[in-house]
Amino acid sequence: MKILCYGDSNTYGMNPLDGSRYDYNIRWTGMLQNILGNGFEIIEEGQNGRTTIYDDEKPNRNGMKDLIPCLNKHKPIDIVILMLGTNDLKTRFHASSQDIANNVSQLVDVIQKETKAQIILVSPMEVTEGIENGAFGDSFDASAVARSQEFSKYYQIVAQEKNCIFVDAAKCSKPSNIDHLHMSEEAHQNLANELAKVIISL
Repeated sequence: MKILCYGDSNTYGMNPLDGSRYDYNIRWTGMLQNILGNGFEIIEEGQNGRTTIYDDEKPNRNGMKDLIPCLNKHKPIDIVILMLGTNDLKTRFHASSQDIANNVSQLVDVIQKETKAQIILVSPMEVTEGIENGAFGDSFDASAVARSQEFSKYYQIVAQEKNCIFVDAAKCSKPSNIDHLHMSEEAHQNLANELAKVIISL
């Protein structure tokens, strides 16, 4: 079974301590592979700064523009784990949580048009208080906290409308207190465990 993991820096595995990349066996994707074992192929497609549909200051961060080439590269695909939206919280995009969920819905439409894959739609972790004073304070203001807390509500609606499996990452994982944005090692483990349960149940 081939499983494509399409996401941002928390799928890439950015270490909040120093901006490096966690080792494979620490990233949730690597842990998921280790849990599921033989018969499953986990494909990592995480990119730092990736948005849903927005062009950001750095090039090639628009998740919509990357999506079809990525899907075509890896077809046939059995499952797509889609976890995007955190970078849409950046102040410059002026996006509400509902706006972001609507953006994600557009990505789901593309995946369903281009593949026969089952989609696991993951609402991202909530960013935490203090993000505006941390390393990413030039991109995120304090309103990102409240908007991220509404992800679950709106993503679940999208999942129901589009016949996706819904997973709320905020129920099992939270970002590191170092930067209020990126997952700790424990959070990676918790998310991998949760996703493994869902996939095994299929």
